[in-house]
Amino acid sequence: MYRMSYAEIIDDDSNERRSREVMAFDHGIDLLTRAAAGDPRSAEATAAVRYVQQLWGFLISDLSDPGNSLSGPLRTDLISIGLWVIREADRLLSGATQSFTGLIDINRTVRDGLR
Repeated sequence: MYRMSYAEIIDDDSNERRSREVMAFDHGIDLLTRAAAGDPRSAEATAAVRYVQQLWGFLISDLSDPGNSLSGPLRTDLISIGLWVIREADRLLSGATQSFTGLIDINRTVRDGLR
């Protein structure tokens, strides 16, 4: 019988979690890219922006948890990025901006950092 070490199990869990995070970012980037090609006031655009807000809301909550294993400075930087994303998304929803470029770029950068 093969027995996995605790470290192997933890590593597998971490890799699986990271894979799910990449998929969530991929989905958000795809939604934002499609929304950017159309009317920024459309239902599709609103759904894309709300998805990204929810994604970052979840991430900020996880990053704020004292049990999160990332280093303090990295967690702080990611929380700051997340707050910017949420504010920029609010600007899109309110019509203060019609550009999705910043949201797409920052989400791609974070996603690429997970790989």
